[in-house]
Amino acid sequence: MDVDVSGEISRGECQDTGDGIEHSSVSVGEDAWEEYGCILWDLAASKTHAELMVENLILEVLLGNLLVCKSERVTEISIGIIGNLACHEVPMKHIISTEGLIEIILDKLFMDDPQCLCETCRLLTVGLQSGESIAWAEALQSEHILCQILWIAENTLNLQLLEKIIGLILAILESQQKVVDAILPPMMKLGLANILISLLTFEISKLMTERIPERYSILDLILRAIEALSVMDDHSQEICSSSELFQLLCDLVKFPDKVEVGNCCVTAAVLIANMLSDVADQASKISQDLRLLDGLLDIFPFASDDVEARNALWNVIARILVRIRETEMSPSSVHHYVSVLVRKLDLIEDELLNQQVESGHEQESLSYPGSTANARDTSLGRIISILNQWTAEKENAKNNGNAEVPVSETDAKRLLDCCHKFLK
Repeated sequence: MDVDVSGEISRGECQDTGDGIEHSSVSVGEDAWEEYGCILWDLAASKTHAELMVENLILEVLLGNLLVCKSERVTEISIGIIGNLACHEVPMKHIISTEGLIEIILDKLFMDDPQCLCETCRLLTVGLQSGESIAWAEALQSEHILCQILWIAENTLNLQLLEKIIGLILAILESQQKVVDAILPPMMKLGLANILISLLTFEISKLMTERIPERYSILDLILRAIEALSVMDDHSQEICSSSELFQLLCDLVKFPDKVEVGNCCVTAAVLIANMLSDVADQASKISQDLRLLDGLLDIFPFASDDVEARNALWNVIARILVRIRETEMSPSSVHHYVSVLVRKLDLIEDELLNQQVESGHEQESLSYPGSTANARDTSLGRIISILNQWTAEKENAKNNGNAEVPVSETDAKRLLDCCHKFLK
């Protein structure tokens, strides 16, 4: 096959070399390699085709190509093909057993081309999520490699690459225990926690100012990585003791336009619950934050299919409400709390109805002095108490000029009845 300047493929002319056999003059340029390489890339997504390809020694061809190739595009395609092959069990075993292949793949982490780096991260992520994760972890645990992964995460400006590298870090954190034990301790020593918090700071600042949809998935991955760290016994303290992180999460929960970042807000609420379980004193700092309470209630619709997340939300709300001393507060302050709660009447009612129709789910408990109630019932009891205090003082509250937001007595009564109905 010959490749003309337009990139179109045409059949070459036959030549007589004197040996009685006509040979085709072949000139395969990078364009031809790209066209056929991309076809193989697509075919490798099929299990049947992938197994046929490894049986016909494609891995050996790709390994040889990666060793000598100088073209970034050809390198990207080669790693992309291997990445698709790695999605299937039999080809993955061939990848692991091909001597030198994993090493040359890891070496591509030091390239400058973002697309090559993206495909390398995707392949490593697939490897860590496969049944051969131990073999990939053994290759990854070199400090030299881990430093490069963290350096890319901290320094890349390419959004696609940032998403892939954070996805790789998350795959490490969510991998089987042997992988976590091998890779995570050195990553923590290299500053993983601080890097994740720094990345979160940047993404939240972008969210507050520019709201770039392409960054939302990155924010979600960073939060999920931090959440994974927050529940690991040997590493949770570094996450849960961070005041900077706690403030960032509260800021995200208070973000008004949650539609496009609802999942991120759910993860933030779960993280706040995890942090409060480790550092309970943080709850006193947020007990007077009405915007945070408002934001937490707004998250319920986004967590409708996640029992654990809804438990976490009730957990945080309960920790806030138990610190409110409505009998010691001014009528104006009580009024402001009631205003927030009544404004979220529909959300609270929908959430309680949602829990009612579910069966077989045991609610997560929240223990605190003087009560053995679970977090939801604790919250409902506190809402009832606050509403009763407001009702007792409503004449004064109506005459209080500081009561900035009028409260519907009808809605307040509905909320009170709703809480009584669902309080066990």
